[in-house]
Amino acid sequence: MANTHAKKRKGPGGGPHGGMMPGEKAKDFGGTMKTLLSYLRPHSIGVTIVFIFAIASTIFSIVSPTILGDATDEVVKGLMSPAGIDFNALLKIVILLIALYVLSFLFSAIQGYVMAGVSQKVTYELRKEMSEKMDRLPLKYFDTKTHGEIQSRVVNDIETVNQTLSQSLTQMITSITTIVGILIMMIRINLLMTVTALIVLPLSMLIIRLIVGKTQVQFKNQQKYLGKVNSHVEEMYTGHTIVKAFNREAQSEEVFDAYNEKLCESAWKSQFFSGLMMPLTNFVGNLAYVAVCILGGHLALKGTVTIGNIQAFIQYVRSFNQPVAQVANVANLLQSTAAAAERVFEFIEEEEEENPATLPAPENSLSLERETLRGQVGFEHVGFGYEDELIIKDFNFQAEPGQRIAIVGPTGAGKTTIVKLLLRFYELNQGRITVDGTDIRDYSRSDLRSLFGMVLQDTWLFNGSLRDNIRYGNMNATDEEVINAAKAAHIHHFIMTQPKGYDMEINEEASNISQGQKQLLTIARAILADTPILILDEATSSVDTRTEFQIQQAMANLMKDRTSFIIAHRLSTIRDADQILVMNHGDIIEQGTHETLLAKNGFYANLYNSQFAEEE
Repeated sequence: MANTHAKKRKGPGGGPHGGMMPGEKAKDFGGTMKTLLSYLRPHSIGVTIVFIFAIASTIFSIVSPTILGDATDEVVKGLMSPAGIDFNALLKIVILLIALYVLSFLFSAIQGYVMAGVSQKVTYELRKEMSEKMDRLPLKYFDTKTHGEIQSRVVNDIETVNQTLSQSLTQMITSITTIVGILIMMIRINLLMTVTALIVLPLSMLIIRLIVGKTQVQFKNQQKYLGKVNSHVEEMYTGHTIVKAFNREAQSEEVFDAYNEKLCESAWKSQFFSGLMMPLTNFVGNLAYVAVCILGGHLALKGTVTIGNIQAFIQYVRSFNQPVAQVANVANLLQSTAAAAERVFEFIEEEEEENPATLPAPENSLSLERETLRGQVGFEHVGFGYEDELIIKDFNFQAEPGQRIAIVGPTGAGKTTIVKLLLRFYELNQGRITVDGTDIRDYSRSDLRSLFGMVLQDTWLFNGSLRDNIRYGNMNATDEEVINAAKAAHIHHFIMTQPKGYDMEINEEASNISQGQKQLLTIARAILADTPILILDEATSSVDTRTEFQIQQAMANLMKDRTSFIIAHRLSTIRDADQILVMNHGDIIEQGTHETLLAKNGFYANLYNSQFAEEE
């Protein structure tokens, strides 16, 4: 779907965790609403039905008081006539009145049903676009945005748009139609009485404006401290073990009480001020009601208007203030909706990972044949930096097929960055990386990444069974292949000791298994993927020494005939590597086998001896 929203806003914004706050305004209200309306265009038939039915329902509702007034006049005329009340005429009026009420209800129900469907379809399309966009965004985007802000855009901001489409839009249509219709009917009855009723309208609008201004501030504070309360509760729940270990329960309660008190104060003020709107507008409406009653009585005595007309007019007066207040309220909500929609469209229009201007078109991309791939990986004058500061300066190296390449060095040397560049999580500033002599940019990211199996220091497991978490490495794997991978990773025995075995469910935070077991599961996942190139980023850092030895044996079998890149701080794990690259400040400062590097008595020897001198 084409979007025309023009401007992008950099950096996080909005309320707590990036969420929208009531009263926040869009930078480009007109452009945002135009883009939002473009999402309604495919549903133009449904929207047209909603408009027609909403207007028809309102018209039927507006005409009803006049018909009721005719019934009153018929009764009054009958009481004053010797012939008495004409019940046949009265019955026709009552039937017509009931028919109007029924039609009004049916049209209102149908337009509500249709609009609910349209709003949900638009919401579905927006969420689908955002979900697909998330898969296409480069990692650098997620480096500059918090998880909470992205989640807020996908959930809170879209829900704000959904509420406006499903409720506020039709409310605006019916309210404006009601105001115009009531004015026409009031003028039709008597112009002087209409002018008298409208004298108090400016006062009503002033009251609404003042109350809206007050409530916006309080709603902002309410959202602010609601976010702080939620954030504090989540933080304390996640780290409750540490809180208890350091006896910080009292301090945690003090912080919570402070936030909760502010939330309580702002919440009751916002509710109080918003609750004042209806009583005050009713009060002003009652002033108009009194003036109309006095004037209507005087005109009735003069014979200018009938009793039925006065009754209908009074009903119109009492109904007039409500749509006026609704229009003011919806106008305010539209500002918040535009701001929420603006944030959604900014996300959808973010620069994607694939850049057609610099990368080959998909039809020109080379295809990878995993069966014939040798696994030679070359780095040629590679340079890369985050935000113009080079981390990798002039990296040159070639890994031959089947070699085990260990990358070591102090924190911040650029070890993990090399891996990210291999997988094209980031694009190079200079130079190129090749696989079997072909630039990795000549392959699609999907094909390229299918070559790599990866085990990271930070484990990631999802809420599901142990079997499904292992099978994530190869969704087409059989149960037997899953079990073989688990055995190779030395996690099979643990799984079989669980009551449900491979069907054991990992909870949402994966807190029902140990860190070492998580690591073993991710290793089993990589084994199941059976890729020609392996990346092991501190893959054994979270397991005990005995398990580490078992994993090393499994990894030795796994890495046979596969090019492997091993990032390690524990240098004991890379003694058997074919090549060890010692990195510091983005450059390779030493290169060789474990024995040759120790013999040089250089940087690597110092690193190694600092870890094992005391042990030896």
